[in-house]
Amino acid sequence: MSIPRIQAGYLPGLAAAEVDWQVLRFAQGGQALDVEVPVLSAAQMDALAARVRQASARHLKTMAVSQIIAVIDQAIARLLDRSDPYRQQAEAYLPLVSGYDSDMVRLGLTGFFKTFRAAQLHRFVAEDFANPQLLDGFQPTPKGGAVRAFGPDLLVHNWAGNVPALALWSLVCGLLVKAGNIGKLPSAEPLFAGWFARLLAEVHPPIADCLAVVWWRGAGEEGASALYAQADTVLAYGGNEALDAIRQRLPVTTRFLPHGHKLGFGVVSATALDTHKAPALARLAAWDVMRYDQQGCYSPHVFYVQRGGAVSPRAFADYLAGELANLQRRFPRRPLSVEDSAAVAKWQQGVEWTALSASATESTDQLIGSPAAAWSVACSDTPQPLAPTATQRTIQVVGVDALDEVVPLVAPHSRFLQTAGVAAAPAELFRLAGLLGAAGVTRISAIGAMSAPEAGWHHDGRFNLLDLVRMTEIEQSAELAAEPFAPYAD
Repeated sequence: MSIPRIQAGYLPGLAAAEVDWQVLRFAQGGQALDVEVPVLSAAQMDALAARVRQASARHLKTMAVSQIIAVIDQAIARLLDRSDPYRQQAEAYLPLVSGYDSDMVRLGLTGFFKTFRAAQLHRFVAEDFANPQLLDGFQPTPKGGAVRAFGPDLLVHNWAGNVPALALWSLVCGLLVKAGNIGKLPSAEPLFAGWFARLLAEVHPPIADCLAVVWWRGAGEEGASALYAQADTVLAYGGNEALDAIRQRLPVTTRFLPHGHKLGFGVVSATALDTHKAPALARLAAWDVMRYDQQGCYSPHVFYVQRGGAVSPRAFADYLAGELANLQRRFPRRPLSVEDSAAVAKWQQGVEWTALSASATESTDQLIGSPAAAWSVACSDTPQPLAPTATQRTIQVVGVDALDEVVPLVAPHSRFLQTAGVAAAPAELFRLAGLLGAAGVTRISAIGAMSAPEAGWHHDGRFNLLDLVRMTEIEQSAELAAEPFAPYAD
């Protein structure tokens, strides 16, 4: 049986025959797919960057931000339509490429795409700009004079492939600030960004040359260097070593916005642990663990559970284990690589060794479930500092006497903190949020929503759009000095 082949990327102005292509093969469950990714020379990358920059100046920068939102909304409406060819491609091939369960991908895509509808995007812009018209022209300022926001002429994205369609976040940000956009496909998921670029070109043909989607292996060679040399701003996702390698290749004048590895955790108050609320909360927590097998930067690794409720931390861990077992039947964990299997086994052995090496009076650490299961819950009655698990649905539940105890357990990792899921009464929520924010947490969500950020969230505590723009001011002095030169001044 022949293996299907798909050509990835999006290269306006370049014919396929002019480009070298490399084949990436993906195989899952007896199915295989070959994905051809483009390998551009330095000269081709230079020409592509110039084309995108010029087209953006002619078309994208002349559009009102509300018009850009309408174009994106039309594309997203098609992606939400399961009869649309682009959506059908996504449902057919993203599970095969990523290894994730097809139903998980289907539901994940629908939830993800809904955050990019027009109403959400208008909120997204308003989150960073009190007056979104700053992106369209000069606007009066309270101090006098006027100000306008200008996006980059060329914004380069270096995407991660740990979650399907993740490129959509930064690509939409680039479009909203009217940048020319060129994105580098991740080898782990090289499909969606090119599809979205083609879909935008179908929905609004004038935008066709305003973006491109390319690929290179690893850090890249001449082609990558040529693109980085032309970029005004580089937005990158990935491991800290990879981000440092990119930083070293950029000119000192290039704005660099890196997003590296992060650690998520949950906090459960005793007030949320009665016999009615706790099982439902454990179900929500299990969804956060299950979604994309904890590969997101917002995924939880530890749940800190307060003692004193009707349901103990150990009982909550049992509920959580039961829910993970149920979800495994509905959304099976993806097959693990040799390296991932070894990491899970090492983490499980570490939990078991800790339990064996401590006396019964010192610790009640325990691994719930068979080591052969496709999920693992470790339960500890003694304080444990925040630490990454092996992901792949491995989670630790730690009992604490008071919610304040969580802060010193997570604060040493302040540079890696991002999302905390909190289940607590309103007064507890806001008091704890203040403590966690001071410790480095940048996003506090409900448990069950940890792995589904809202549109416009401040990724890593930064501004999604404001970080991309430069502000140009007309000072009041210039405005007043212009008055004598007006035709009506005589």
